[in-house]
Amino acid sequence: MCARALTAHHTPTHMDSESADVIPLLAPELLAATATARGERLGSNAAWDAVFGRDGLWDHLELEDRRFADEYVAEAAAGSMVTHQVFLIARHHADLPAPVLLHFLPVRLPTADPGAMPVVITGEVLQEPKRWAADQTKRRRMEMLGQMAMGIAHDFNNLLTSVLGHVELLQGAIAGVPEIPYSVAEQLRTIERAGLDGAALVRKIQRYIRNENQERFEPLDLAAIVDEVASLTRPYWQNEPRREGIEITLHAELDDVPPIRGAEAELREVFVNLILNAVQAMPQGGRLTLRTRLDPPHTVVAEIEDTGIGISETTRRRIFEPLFTTKGDEGTGMGLTVSHGIVQEHDGAIEVQSTPGKGTRFILRFPAAIDAQPRASIAPDSEGEESPDGAQRIGHLLVVDDEPMVRSVTAKLLRLKGHAVAEAEGGRQALDLLAERPFNLVVTDLGMPEMSGSELAYRIRQHHPRLPIVLLTGHTDAEDQSGYVDVVVKKPFQINALEKTIQRLLAE
Repeated sequence: MCARALTAHHTPTHMDSESADVIPLLAPELLAATATARGERLGSNAAWDAVFGRDGLWDHLELEDRRFADEYVAEAAAGSMVTHQVFLIARHHADLPAPVLLHFLPVRLPTADPGAMPVVITGEVLQEPKRWAADQTKRRRMEMLGQMAMGIAHDFNNLLTSVLGHVELLQGAIAGVPEIPYSVAEQLRTIERAGLDGAALVRKIQRYIRNENQERFEPLDLAAIVDEVASLTRPYWQNEPRREGIEITLHAELDDVPPIRGAEAELREVFVNLILNAVQAMPQGGRLTLRTRLDPPHTVVAEIEDTGIGISETTRRRIFEPLFTTKGDEGTGMGLTVSHGIVQEHDGAIEVQSTPGKGTRFILRFPAAIDAQPRASIAPDSEGEESPDGAQRIGHLLVVDDEPMVRSVTAKLLRLKGHAVAEAEGGRQALDLLAERPFNLVVTDLGMPEMSGSELAYRIRQHHPRLPIVLLTGHTDAEDQSGYVDVVVKKPFQINALEKTIQRLLAE
């Protein structure tokens, strides 16, 4: 596969003019100016004058950015088109500068000497007008709350799984014991009903948010999105650090990959956040690496890697928690939490690898949008059907879950059904156990930090092609798009329903 060139793509948006105290998303007309090969202004429109000033060509640019702009003018004067370059324009009325996207185009006149062609410069200001600010802030806040609600609902399903599992364990322990008062059994049934009602309510919330969000999903080129974000964040990883005497180099390995389904604006937000975090982690400069690749057969992977200060193991384990930040008063603790929610909403997984003093790598995995992929069946919430011949089969099962409470109660319930059960806290430990001894079936969680359940299923299939795999998930309407999972079971589950599913798979 070929590597992509580092370019960005932007579609201009037209709007009415705004009051003079703000810079609009797009001036009443496109910013436009003409210049000589030496960077002398030949002419400009009113929109350009409002942004860059009326005297020189680059009045409102910092000295370092002026040097870059003059270099691009020279390249264009020599016959090259230089497009999608982002500069920061200082504004007296605002704390933060406004990013401006510019294109430098040669004018190929027959009379122009080689290397001395006139240059046309066009562009737009990437800043929302004031009248949109309140609506956009409210909209974004609601989106953030929705993404947080999805994450909280997923965690709450894990808690309900533990509560309902222990209720079933208690019910089994007191069954047939005559000295246990009837009221105790009734109280346990009340707890069970409350837990099941809570699970049903969570599913309604998840289904509503999921349907609202995924209505906007469409096929996307992940490499193109990463490519665009790299260009749009150039002021932050190149221009600003250079003003402070810091060198950050960008290395892009953007292989062509199959499309994924998603919301482009949300994914762009994720990559902007990760790139800015990477820049902040390199206060002395370093190397920023962006990669996209296909992890066969159906997983599209994106990586953002820096050579910065790295993070400790304690921080790594908490990095996606709401309100957790290592930036003190300068951080909100929400950037990575929202990014994590967006990735999960795209049926993806995000992993963090880091070594203090050597850098950090974020790995994002998304299912490819391939309609022909086989899909796992969804186990019913009820107990389901008996195994084909009605026989009880005892299996050697492997339970994989990074949540100790959920893993423990699942294993205990399955042991009560007579199975021999081993436990693994993640994908890597599970693969080690599978290499050591045989198992009849694997029950794995979907969302795990080091390796998702879908990726674990793919790796298991490479060495154990016929081993049945059950995927547990706290997400509503979950589907396995890896093509390697037999059945999806939603949390919280009832052990009899899970057992019927296991018996059917063992019989098949």
